[in-house]
Parts: sequence; C-alpha cells; structure tokens
Amino acid sequence: MTMYSVDVYSGSSDSIIQDSHAQAVIVKATQGTGYVNPKYNYQVELAKSLGKKLGYYHYAGGGDPVAEADYFINNISGYVGTGMLIIDWEGYQNSAFGTTTWVRQFVDRVHDRTGVWCVIYVSESALAQVANCANDCGVWVAKYASMNWNSWTEPNMAVSSGAFKFITGWQYTGGDMDRYIWYLDEAAWDRFAKANVSNPAPEPQPKVDQAKPVVNPQTTWTDTLGDTWHSEDGTFTSNQAINLRWGAKISSAKITTLPAGSVVKYDAWSNHDGYVWIRQPRGNGQFAYMVVRDARTKEAFGSFK
Repeated sequence: MTMYSVDVYSGSSDSIIQDSHAQAVIVKATQGTGYVNPKYNYQVELAKSLGKKLGYYHYAGGGDPVAEADYFINNISGYVGTGMLIIDWEGYQNSAFGTTTWVRQFVDRVHDRTGVWCVIYVSESALAQVANCANDCGVWVAKYASMNWNSWTEPNMAVSSGAFKFITGWQYTGGDMDRYIWYLDEAAWDRFAKANVSNPAPEPQPKVDQAKPVVNPQTTWTDTLGDTWHSEDGTFTSNQAINLRWGAKISSAKITTLPAGSVVKYDAWSNHDGYVWIRQPRGNGQFAYMVVRDARTKEAFGSFK
C-alpha cells in the first residue's frame, strides 16, 4: 500500500492541506535556531481536523546540529509522538551543506531526547551526505521528472536509495505544489512517529515499467560555477516583468527586462542561490538566463508548458 502527502510552510495556501489526494500533511516547524513557522499550529490543527496523518520538519540552517535539534524539539514538544519527525537537508540557507556529520549529530540528538528517529529529506544527488544514517533513519528522496509535473500521477522513473536499503518516500514534483508518494500504509506511518523504532520497512516499491514511456530528466551537469543543471525542453510564460541575463546569477549582466506575458523557450533549469533558473538558447551557441521561481517560498513568476 502507498500513501500520498504534501508539505506546507508559512506561505502555503490552505487549499494544499485540503487537497483530497493528500492523506498526510508535513508542516514546517522550525529553521536554524531563530525561526518558527508562525502558522505552524494553525496548519497542524487544520490537517488534524481533516483526518490527515502528520509530519513535522526542521529545515537545517547549518549551525550547531545539537542546538538546532533542541530548538526543533522544544518548539514541537506538544506534538512529539503524533507524527513523523523530519530533518530537511538542502543547500539553500544551509552553511553546513556538503558535510557528512551534521545530519548524523542532529538525528542522534532528536533520538536521545524523544526516542524517535527522524526521517531524512534529501535530494538524490546528496544521498552520500547522509549515508551514515542509513541503519537508523528512513529516507525521503527528492528527484523531479520536471519542474512542471503538476500531477498526482507519479512519473515512471528510477530513483536511487543510496546507502539506504529502501526509499521510504519520494518527492516527484515541486511545481504547483510539492507532491510525495510514501511506500507506507497508515500503521507504518504511525510507527515512524513512535519511540525506539529504527527505519521500519516500507511496502514493496513498484518497479519501473519498461513497457511504459519513461519520463527522464535526461542530462544533468554541473557548470563552472558549481551549479547543477537539468536538461528539459519547455516554455515559460511570465506573469510579471523579469530580467533576462547573460548568466544565471543576480549579479550577471542584464540583456533586457521582459514584460509580463513574455514567452520564453528553455532547454534546461537549475535550482541555486534561492531561485529556480531557466536557460534560453540563443544564436551562435549563446544562452540567456532568467529566474522563474523563488526556491524558498516556491512562488512561480509565471506558468510552464
């Protein structure tokens, strides 16, 4: 059996929690040691009122992992035992990203205080950074088929579990909302919330059906600035004026400012420096770049096809 979920933060619409496809809602609680989601309690109670399973996540800020674990637990103490505990390990606003000890120290501290092992949210490309947690923690892998997969039907593609024996959950889109499939039933979800249970085995995961067309992100590469790009042919239509630049940095030289309603064909996208960027092919082997989404708030600056 499988389950589906969404996640929410302070800027999320109530409609995401209310979406009938989602059997579980994962709520951002804290970040670093100085931020608490001001809508946290409201969002949790709304999800509870709808009978959804719950998860609570801490976004790693890269400071002292023990201090961040304490901050997380201190702020969700009333909910410990009622939902999955999650550490969100991403590169944005995380000064420790790239290290291999931070998450291990965080999950150990949470376990010491609560008896619960966190589930780890991490992109497929960064699984090696949390490999030393594989014997204790479940893993929730982020790997998108594309930036505009706005569907509850999961794409037919392979996802690595790295050092983990299996994938507990998979985020397969971050378009109009974050969608996840979990290889769990409700009883297994509840076991993740309880003390002294290491990495419960999920339901058997479906194999990629080779008879079906595979949605493939195709080529992925890292440019000379260290930013990872994903090949994708698409069309973006802006809903506001956006700068078109010669490079994928806010500091890059501006070519022009495109007005709202501009249609841009792109061949690749990248999530870095707080934004999702697209690359526009131009003549003579040149490219232009523009931001199309705020990676922190997930606000899109237009629509994708």
